Amino acid sequence: MRTIFFSGSLNHFTWPFNQRLILALGFLALPLAPLAAQPALPPPQINVSGSAEVKVAPDEIDLNVGVETHDPSLPQATEKTDAGVSNALQFLKKFGIETKDIQTDCIRINPDYGNDRARTTPLVYIVEKTIGIKLKAVGDFDAVMKGLLANGVNAVHGIDFRTAQLRKYRDQARQMAIRAAKEKADAMAGELGVKCGKPYQININDGGGSLGWYGPSRGYYGGGFNYMAQNVSQNAQGDASETGDTLAVGQISVSATVNVAFYIQ
Repeated sequence: MRTIFFSGSLNHFTWPFNQRLILALGFLALPLAPLAAQPALPPPQINVSGSAEVKVAPDEIDLNVGVETHDPSLPQATEKTDAGVSNALQFLKKFGIETKDIQTDCIRINPDYGNDRARTTPLVYIVEKTIGIKLKAVGDFDAVMKGLLANGVNAVHGIDFRTAQLRKYRDQARQMAIRAAKEKADAMAGELGVKCGKPYQININDGGGSLGWYGPSRGYYGGGFNYMAQNVSQNAQGDASETGDTLAVGQISVSATVNVAFYIQ
């Protein structure tokens, strides 16, 4: 039970010392609780993005071609496909393509039942093997494609124009994008009457590096690409190059985009 001592008048009473101490400490702690719960405000920042694009003449080509045969007999279809692949490989060897730059894929067999819903006896077997080829001389493209089509290849699945120095040009595009972001941040800060400080956060996205065409085709070849302009553009290797009488490969794009948050001084 709590004891109360009265002195002087009925309006005045005295608490024991230990209870008065606890009560005083409780009152002192009350104003501090709301202050500790308040989250710290983030430092003033300016967020910008910068993009850059380097145009590069391709210096190598990845080809994906195939030999496809249709025959009512599976052994005959397989034999014809193998013969076509053998002819194509012999041509590539004579042309001077190194063995390490040629890769044959597994055989694919697809029975075609036509309108037979019961799918009991195939009308024809479709047998295909694909060949992956890396051309390190872009100027050989026309001659290689014509030779392949004349030596068993009857399907072209993909043509991809690339640069062997992708890392070099991506580093270059990244540096240009960072420079563009810094210049943009300085300009915006100057308009606001403040100074741009050290970077707080950086995010980088790389892109490009190839120019390709892919699709199911038989007996022909071609190429196409999409071009997108960025904030900064630079020619890395002069004008577009031509590889023969029927193909102009143009240039491929190596791009980078950075998002940077700078402190405001």
